[in-house]
Amino acid sequence: MKTYKKAPLPFIGQKRNFLKHFIPLLQQNIPDDGAGWTIVDVFGGSGLLAHTTKRTLPKARVVYNDFDGYAERLLHIADTERLRRQCLAIVGTAGKDNRLSDDTKACLIAEIETFNSFVDVQTLASWFLFSGKQAKDWADLKSKIWWNGIAKSPYAEAADYLDGLEIRHQCFTKLLPECAGQTKTLLLLDPPYVSTAQGAYANEQYFGMVQFLKLADKIKPPFVFFSSTKSELPAYVDYVCSTKTGNWQAWKDCQKVVVNAQLNYQTAYEDNMLWTFD
Repeated sequence: MKTYKKAPLPFIGQKRNFLKHFIPLLQQNIPDDGAGWTIVDVFGGSGLLAHTTKRTLPKARVVYNDFDGYAERLLHIADTERLRRQCLAIVGTAGKDNRLSDDTKACLIAEIETFNSFVDVQTLASWFLFSGKQAKDWADLKSKIWWNGIAKSPYAEAADYLDGLEIRHQCFTKLLPECAGQTKTLLLLDPPYVSTAQGAYANEQYFGMVQFLKLADKIKPPFVFFSSTKSELPAYVDYVCSTKTGNWQAWKDCQKVVVNAQLNYQTAYEDNMLWTFD
């Protein structure tokens, strides 16, 4: 099966920069190509972690919790590619990353609103919003300043991207109880970062501080947890372990890898991958 190194369609927060660390971690800790194991991607996002896990451990049962509807976006990738070509024709010679004029924006909006097939608002946001910005819906996207960031490379069909995965569509509060602490069950946890914009997610209010604390208190090893300095997970882990409060035993033996992330030329931060198999 084909192995993808990045998600076929745009998704803010996909963990492609961690794959060189994530793949060896799976190989070193889960034997026999994953036979007998269940790996649950609790906050599935773009599906890249679940996809990579299944390609790395082909005998494992891999659950992809597609809470944000990425699978539906993939089904309509041909429509997105057709719309991309139409939008490129309107933009013409406008330079990459230049602000689009009001007239050009109006022409693009008219083209999109008369498009007779599926419209992928998250992909449109990646074309027209400044790097790292998000839109919760079409009305929100229309209200913002537009820039020329239309992808120059075509989107190819990716029908095999989710092959072999068990796809769910559940809130983490319903999925987690059936898998946390189970024998040979690894949790992959990549929640929306607390205190950051969550406009691209299916429910922008569904993961705040209270939800994070509920999650942190319920998880049990083994798990791999992704976060960043923007949401202060490392500081939280240091606090609960030093004070022995809450679910501190689950975190006490965590190891960490740090990757420097560049959202745009103005914004850089550290992404973290924490894990424990003990």
